[in-house]
Amino acid sequence: MTVTEDAPLTDEQLRDRVVTWLRDNLPAPWVEAIDTGDDQLLARARPQVEFNEWCARLGEAGWATPTWPREYGGGGLEPGQARVVNEELSRYKVPRSFNVIGIGMGGPTIMQWGSEELKHRYLPPMAQHKEIWCQLFSEPGAGSDVAGLSTRAERDGDEWVVNGQKVWTTLAHVASFGMLVARTDPDAPKHKGLTYFVVDMHAPGVEVRPLKQMTGDAEFNEVFLTDVRIPDSHRLGPVGEGWAVATTTLMNERVALSGAGSSGGDNVGGGPVDALVAAAKAGGAWSDPVLRQRLVQAMIESRVLKITNFRSAAARKSGRPAGPEGSITKLFQAEHNQRLQNLAVDVLGSAALAWDQNSPVGGSVRGFLRSRANTIEGGTSEVMRNILGDRVLGLPREPDPSRNAPWKDIPRSS
Repeated sequence: MTVTEDAPLTDEQLRDRVVTWLRDNLPAPWVEAIDTGDDQLLARARPQVEFNEWCARLGEAGWATPTWPREYGGGGLEPGQARVVNEELSRYKVPRSFNVIGIGMGGPTIMQWGSEELKHRYLPPMAQHKEIWCQLFSEPGAGSDVAGLSTRAERDGDEWVVNGQKVWTTLAHVASFGMLVARTDPDAPKHKGLTYFVVDMHAPGVEVRPLKQMTGDAEFNEVFLTDVRIPDSHRLGPVGEGWAVATTTLMNERVALSGAGSSGGDNVGGGPVDALVAAAKAGGAWSDPVLRQRLVQAMIESRVLKITNFRSAAARKSGRPAGPEGSITKLFQAEHNQRLQNLAVDVLGSAALAWDQNSPVGGSVRGFLRSRANTIEGGTSEVMRNILGDRVLGLPREPDPSRNAPWKDIPRSS
């Protein structure tokens, strides 16, 4: 049973349909574990689900991208109904695709700017976890100032030849495709001479080098592009209008990074705050009035974040595209999660040093370390505050004498 072409469903009918599908597709011990609240049984049932195959099935059913049109691999639901779907997926604790860059950012960008051919080619396998995506924006000399990038794309008939370097590219080492912004007119101001492309990450001339983090993971990469050829049919938006297309991606990135579950399930306290409160009560930390106040504050912040995300979803439901409100939740989520990680370490004490995410206390120091990146990735907190000051509060912009100058005349570090 999947999302179908039937008449619109009520929320309860939709919830029943999602639950029926989950119970039909999950192993019986998994369903029993959810019904009885048996976490140990659930842990034993998890190996029965193969991650990639499950994510593909979830996508084929339309549940992975419930608001996308059905013809592009989605469920065709309204944002309010998508919340019902996600509530049940969370309640059943099912694996979800880590392809957030594709589903959360690439998908909306292709839907707004791509041809029908590109939509039908790339969106269904993206939703089904069959093709992972990455974002090729940041460069060694253009991090917070993405528009200052220097990667060049030069027209050669029906193709573009790209040369340059990108860095901090999440998932590039496993990605099939990337969203690339390159400079096509160095004589234009930095925001005007950019063009946006879809690039095959396995094309000749694409070299990916992983960057090791303090967690021991290598989710970020540097990418070298040497005479990489991209068909003009894989350009998104007009030539020279890449900044407008990139803005679509960036606005959706902030929504994706600030939505429910964006903290990551393996973080210390990164799940529901209720789990951390339960750990505090079980371990005795609840009796400390200072820690208790911090826990209550975390619960308040979590609720405020959830309500703000609902407001943002309601705005998109009314037809408004993702806007600067994504910067509000991205900023708040990043700093809230860091406070939550610090609090979890204080509540759990030495137990927080457990590296295994399946440890009895449900904690992992990996999440504490990983959260340090929250206020940098997807736009630093300083950039988010500048966006909110400019686009929401109407404050004067920071002076930028290079904004209208030809990019080739702007001084750059060598």
